[in-house]
Amino acid sequence: MGIESGFARRMWHHLEAIHAYLYYAPEVFAQAAALGFDTGTRWPSYFAWRAAPLGAAGRELTGAACYSFSPSMVAEHIPAAWQIAQPAEVLRARLHAMDLAFRALPGDLIETPGLAEAAGLARQAAEAAVNAGRPLAAANADQPWPEQPHLVLWQAITVLREHRGDGHIAALLTAGLDPCEALVSFAAVGAASDQRFSSRGWSPGEWAAARDRLASRGLIDADGQATAYGRDIRNSVELHTDELAIGPWEALGTGNGERLAELSTPLLIAVLQSGVFPAENTLGIGKIPAPSSAA
Repeated sequence: MGIESGFARRMWHHLEAIHAYLYYAPEVFAQAAALGFDTGTRWPSYFAWRAAPLGAAGRELTGAACYSFSPSMVAEHIPAAWQIAQPAEVLRARLHAMDLAFRALPGDLIETPGLAEAAGLARQAAEAAVNAGRPLAAANADQPWPEQPHLVLWQAITVLREHRGDGHIAALLTAGLDPCEALVSFAAVGAASDQRFSSRGWSPGEWAAARDRLASRGLIDADGQATAYGRDIRNSVELHTDELAIGPWEALGTGNGERLAELSTPLLIAVLQSGVFPAENTLGIGKIPAPSSAA
């Protein structure tokens, strides 16, 4: 019997913050500044860190891979990022930054046998991922594995979350939701406020136009709230995303997946207790799970 697709969602919610620490940890910002990136906001280094596995990608490729960002926002940072630091240099700095960030967390988490076991399980799942049609997952899977277990764990989780993210884009495309519509429809079901989504760079006019398009198709009402049909569409997107993300977890098995969740919980808790994540977000970040939970 196969694993239920909801297991993929539970594992994503459990592991996402460990990957996303890359975009918030102070040690990472310090490394970005050392490379020459402006760290007044997180976006100049965000696009560099995330797109570097693709090579010196231009704005079209980066925008396609980072689906929900406005083209104008992507163009502010790409390809200018590669004039500051070449992708290979960014990738070296990315791993070094995560090493420093994890070592700065309280406790002796990264030297434990449990974390080493978690790294092995996560790598097993990541190596089982089929990345055809998933450019960010494939680009990260192409990177050499580091030697230290905590960095193996982080890199494996990165492959898995980009595997899911690439599949999510496929689900959005199948549902007929363009990048701005994807955010407007997500806000309409109460995932987060319009203000939170404004960080993706869409102008008020572009946001309003996407609202009008969704309203004309019956997905949202005059107040910008999702209709029953709109909620059905969003639910189908999330279900399709879960289904497309299940492969690595089927290969790993439920027991091993639950073991990975259990073993990675101390690191997850330390990351969440760092206080760097915004209180409102759309990634399921912010709740500290019980050690025995895979949720």
